[in-house]
Amino acid sequence: MQFLITAYDGAGMLERRMAVRPRHLENLQKVNGRILCAGGLLDDQGKMKGSALIMEFASKGALEDYLKSEPYITERVWERVTVEPMNIVIAGGEKAGR
Repeated sequence: MQFLITAYDGAGMLERRMAVRPRHLENLQKVNGRILCAGGLLDDQGKMKGSALIMEFASKGALEDYLKSEPYITERVWERVTVEPMNIVIAGGEKAGR
């Protein structure tokens, strides 16, 4: 199953985000094969304000288990996180699904 994870930082979290970022990136390496796309959400000044990830897991429960170890969650950088099932139809300009 594919999931869209959208996460927004709490107010004034840019400095904390940058301090936690190396652990966040290291943790993502553990599930590298499950990441279809990931990146930072930017504000009008081009500074990171959150994250968007498209990931593939066998179930929502498996994704939730992974998120329990996510440093941006455990270190309280992300204030609001949404998880939605997704059906990828086009990837890299090519038809990928139904």
